[in-house]
Amino acid sequence: MKKIFPIIRNFIKETNKLLLGLCTCASFYGVLMVYSATRFKLVEGQWIARDAWVMAAAVGLGIIIALVISAIDYEVIVKLWPIVAGVSVLLMLLLFFIGVGPNERSDAKTWIPLGPIYFQPSELLKIAFIITFSIHIDILKDRLNKIKSLALLAVHAAIPVGLVAVSGDMGSAVVFVIITAVMLFFAGLHWGYFVGGAVLIAAVSPLVWLYGFSTIQRERFLALIYPDLYPDIIYQQERGLNALGSGGLIGQGLFKGVYTQGGLVPERENDMIFSVIGEELGFAGCVAALVLLVFISIEILRIGRKSRDDATRYMCAGMASVIIGQVVINIGMVLKLLPVIGITLPFFSAGGSSNLCIYIGIGLVLSIYRYNQTRDAYNFTLTRVSTPFSE
Repeated sequence: MKKIFPIIRNFIKETNKLLLGLCTCASFYGVLMVYSATRFKLVEGQWIARDAWVMAAAVGLGIIIALVISAIDYEVIVKLWPIVAGVSVLLMLLLFFIGVGPNERSDAKTWIPLGPIYFQPSELLKIAFIITFSIHIDILKDRLNKIKSLALLAVHAAIPVGLVAVSGDMGSAVVFVIITAVMLFFAGLHWGYFVGGAVLIAAVSPLVWLYGFSTIQRERFLALIYPDLYPDIIYQQERGLNALGSGGLIGQGLFKGVYTQGGLVPERENDMIFSVIGEELGFAGCVAALVLLVFISIEILRIGRKSRDDATRYMCAGMASVIIGQVVINIGMVLKLLPVIGITLPFFSAGGSSNLCIYIGIGLVLSIYRYNQTRDAYNFTLTRVSTPFSE
């Protein structure tokens, strides 16, 4: 025990307790709101709905995995990038053979059924992409603004974007574009390329509209402009916005939301979880959730800024962009500013895959923090060692 205690003490000392604590608080907050959002589904003798316990289990397992990953030197993880990338891409390809999608999206294949649970490979692909793209940028950083370098990086980014888009998960495809842009920005890509990229996206958007979007995806955009023409499509967002606004300053009370407890908002435990927070805990609850998410993102960026390696700075920027990007899109959906594209609110929405995989990413950030610290030297004595120099 005398030998183990210093190891445990140093492990705790070198763990970024602020980041881990913020993430844990956000997840507990999220589990509580998902529990509230699913209480009306409970039958006699049942005390927690499936969505809530799956999320709680994913969070618990995720925290354990994050701590295990944090104990592994990030340089070892980086060296394993071919395995990380290969497994993630293989899982995405597996979708086209055994994947399933939401009931209303027969054209989509986004989940791999694993008995009673479903796994969404695109969530793991985000972490793999952040690792591999960071390494790629680091290799090309001295000639990042060369056309050839940018073309190679564009091909790299196009692989995950294409895979998730073809699987029918256009929302995740948008998140990958955001991750790519943010990481290139932090790497120092010239602003002119971002302008050119925006122009290119605008130029190809008509083709994406005609040939890339399914009918239901196009209708979700049109419903924002012509809600009266698509009442069945805009219904979810209108109910979610009404629930959000009904909470006022401090909300109707936990487990007391009329819309939430009446099951009146579709997907309230997933896409619309922010409406549950607003209805039951009010503006104050929404601000508390956003403050947690903002502080988590700031701490991740701070860890990256203090890292000695450029690649790890890009990794931290990528992880922060996942959180910030999904927060903006998710809340934009709830506020009817953006169409519903199936993006969860990090740490708050139900879902085993999203909650588990985000902690894998947090584990990588914790590893970066740990192995950029000044390590304490261990005092040890060798006994019963025979050498030619002993008297």
